[in-house]
Amino acid sequence: MIWRRMLGLGPETVVEKVVSEGEALVARVRPRRGVPLRCGRCGRRGLYLDAGEGRRRWRALDAGSRQVFLEAEAPRVSCPEHGATVAAVAWARHKARHTFEFEQTVTWLARYCAKSMVAFLFRVAWETIGAIVTRVMSDVDALGADRFDNVRRIGIDEVSYQKGHKYLVVVVNHANGRLLWVGKGRTKKTLGEFFAALGEERCARIALVSADGADWIADMVGLNCPNAKLCLDPFHAVKWVTEALDALRRRVAAEARAAKDVTLLEMVSNSRWAVLKNPARLTANQKRKLADIQKVNNPLYRGWLLKEQFRQIFAPGGAERIQALDEWLVWASHSRIPEFVKVARKIRPYYEDLAATLTHGLSNAIVEGLNSRVRLLIAIARGFRSAQALMALMQLHLGVYQPTLPGRSRPRAAAPPSGRLATDYPPSPRTA
Repeated sequence: MIWRRMLGLGPETVVEKVVSEGEALVARVRPRRGVPLRCGRCGRRGLYLDAGEGRRRWRALDAGSRQVFLEAEAPRVSCPEHGATVAAVAWARHKARHTFEFEQTVTWLARYCAKSMVAFLFRVAWETIGAIVTRVMSDVDALGADRFDNVRRIGIDEVSYQKGHKYLVVVVNHANGRLLWVGKGRTKKTLGEFFAALGEERCARIALVSADGADWIADMVGLNCPNAKLCLDPFHAVKWVTEALDALRRRVAAEARAAKDVTLLEMVSNSRWAVLKNPARLTANQKRKLADIQKVNNPLYRGWLLKEQFRQIFAPGGAERIQALDEWLVWASHSRIPEFVKVARKIRPYYEDLAATLTHGLSNAIVEGLNSRVRLLIAIARGFRSAQALMALMQLHLGVYQPTLPGRSRPRAAAPPSGRLATDYPPSPRTA
């Protein structure tokens, strides 16, 4: 009984013997008599088929400095759904060679420590950590609480995780700023998998969706979320206008160079940051450059004024912000500056999305902030060979799941303060 408890085994398992083999301890175990054989994949009862490949070993948590293994028979059963399958065992997942407690401990430590440290401490390969985290997070999705419950506002974006235009689609819950879902591939099919997981009823509850204006996102939101309003991220809209101003600056410089207008060329040269930066952050030299442009080149200065007015549209406010957007579109369309006429035409199809952004104050800022942490995880996970391992690592670090150590269910033990590696903390006198 003592060994059974030390190894984290339930009453349905019997420890027959514990032997020493070199530097390791091997516990020979078996299911208690009367426990039915079940399919390792679906858990349904199955008929005994054969002995399979004989006895197998599963890595358990170390006992002091010595490695511990569980050894048991691994017969095959005949499953009505999956055919010939290795029978389920009470101490490990199907196809895993580590016990539940071992994988739970590795997952908890992977949440707070460098993966190289975890691999060294548990004497496993880097890739093994990725496989363990993937299995644990798959179980969380299958058995855990509904993370899609009461979702009303979401943000959708993509992030590159590998060279060759390989992307992950990231969905964030605006209510808590946590990663809601991640999928492989920047396609309608990938986003459709999220909406399928969400379900028709919960899709109908989505009220607001922030995105960067990509057509494939807008199409899938319109198809699956009939009651949702799409909010165009202000950063991307301002970026379009800023790019138009930069194109105007380059055209003015090229025309000055062709006309050999030395005065204008000197004014426009090296003026990129003078016209693109936030006026509050301009250096003294850049302010002088901008003042010179105002005197010498009216179109470029008018383009700068258009850019600044567009930025001010997204300042805090109410209905007057939408009116300011209307006025800006009229001004840009009649500015006789080709670059701004073009960008006004580009923005008009997104008018309703921008109006929703101004009305509800929703942007993709929280998604972009999370994406910076995703890129850090991508750098950390370069040793993982599969995108599935990376996505599981993202759910572990950025999702709502808070792993706990075996035998400890209190959240305070599962989430130590940043930068500390203590395994448990006593309850506060106010919360005890």
